[in-house]
Amino acid sequence: MSELTLTKTRLFEGVWEGALKSQEATGAKPKVNVTYLGETIADALIDPTDEAGLWRLSFPIPKESISDGVQTVVITDQSTDERLDTVSFIAGEALAGDLRAEIDLLRAELDMLKRAFRRHCVETL
Repeated sequence: MSELTLTKTRLFEGVWEGALKSQEATGAKPKVNVTYLGETIADALIDPTDEAGLWRLSFPIPKESISDGVQTVVITDQSTDERLDTVSFIAGEALAGDLRAEIDLLRAELDMLKRAFRRHCVETL
């Protein structure tokens, strides 16, 4: 189990920021991996805050991650390899069709349930 907890604070001007809390009393700088498609994001920074055991993690969103489909940045605790958080982006025309198809399926199922419920109500009277 990781000694770290990560809470997203904001995404602003292409930079993701989060609060990294360490349960260890040592005060040592935590070590995390921030990766996109298995490659480390080298610009990730961990800066101390005024509060003991609390650090600020920030990294720029890789420009290559802004593309069609679902893209995910993974943040892991380096000492335990436990995933602390993920940052996902969904974009592109391909997804619009998928979402419309899912909505159409949901509507069809809802219509079927409405008909079945009405039929049930008529039969039980």
